[in-house]
This record gives sequence, structure tokens and C-alpha cells, in this order.
Amino acid sequence: MDNTIIEIKQATKKIGNKIILDEISLNFERGMIHGIVGRNGAGKTMLMKSICGLMRLTSGSIRVGETTLNEQSEFIPENIGIVIESPGFLPQFSGWKNLKFLAGIQNKVSDEQILHSLEIVGLTHAKDLKVSGYSMGMRQRLGLAQAFMEQQKILILDEPMNGLDNQGVQDMRTLLLELKESGRTILLASHTQEDIRILCDTVVELDHGKVISQEILSK
Repeated sequence: MDNTIIEIKQATKKIGNKIILDEISLNFERGMIHGIVGRNGAGKTMLMKSICGLMRLTSGSIRVGETTLNEQSEFIPENIGIVIESPGFLPQFSGWKNLKFLAGIQNKVSDEQILHSLEIVGLTHAKDLKVSGYSMGMRQRLGLAQAFMEQQKILILDEPMNGLDNQGVQDMRTLLLELKESGRTILLASHTQEDIRILCDTVVELDHGKVISQEILSK
């Protein structure tokens, strides 16, 4: 049985005359943590946005589960939780109210699931505080709670450790490994080699929009 959950074929993204993704072909298997590394401008964030359907390809295709994205697609695949760049929330509202508002868009998440997500990321104590008073690390945690509160099968995480102190990083690593054990597939972009070594089952390196190496990591 094919265990591939994300299949990328000749994915290319151009903006003007600049090639951001250059005929990338990759497969990601379900139930693993897949690292994506590369210096700034390598194409990591653009690849993640393309997998999520937030950016339309110039050519090529990306299959996510049973959904295929190409240059004509204008939708976001289901079952994907996303934390890309700085999570955006309404600063005048509490963490709880922000998640409640987002949950109301599709009306699929109960109050109990929201509370459970806040508990998992260690924000129960701050759920009634305005997000304007959150630290960067707390916003990252809230973003992660929002990403998986709907029980999404795939998590796309772009530098989720940004802004976390040492204890926060340890807590986040434990959480991600637990999510993997529960069957989630996680794509993780990180500039920290230790995160990749501890967390990832595979790692792909990008440079100037091309795949320059792909490795299966022994655990």
C-alpha cells in the first residue's frame, strides 16, 4: 500500500522573472515528521504555502491526500493545520476568543476541543488574556493550538520554535513527537539542526528553489 500523503511533481513557482520553486518533485509519507531546511530565500516558505493552497503553482502539481493542486487550483485542501510566518490573531481579544472565532468559520470545533488544544500547548492559564499581552512564544503556541484544534491529519509548521525560551522549545518538541505518535504527518521548517536531529524522520534541503539533498534520518 502506498503510504504517500503528499506527492509533489515538477512544482514550479515564478513571480515575474524570478523562479522561487524550480521543478521540485518530492514525496512525504504519512505519520512522520519531515524536515525542510535551507537558508533564507531557499524556497521553504513558498513550498509550504503551495502545499497548503495559499499560493498557486506556475506549473506542476501537488497531491495532498485525495486533493490535487495545480496552476488552476483556488482552494485549500482539507485536514491541514498551518503555522506559517508569524501567527496572525486579533490582539484586542483573548486567546480563547480568537480560537472561538476561528472555530466558528466552519463550526466543526466544540468548546471542549478548543480548551483541550489550549491545554496541550500550555496556554490554559492565559486563555482569558488579550493576545496583545502575549509574548512571541505564547503567540506561537496559540498558532499551534489553532493549527490542530480541528484534528487535522497534516500540520505545516514554519519555524514553530521562534520566540520560545529553552523550556518552551523542550515542551514543543515533546508535543510534536506526541502528535506524530497519534498519527499526524508534520512538515517542519527549521533553521536549528538540533530540532531536525531530534524530531525528524526525513530531511530535505532546498537552495534557490531546488532540492539539493534528501535524507532518511535514523532514529
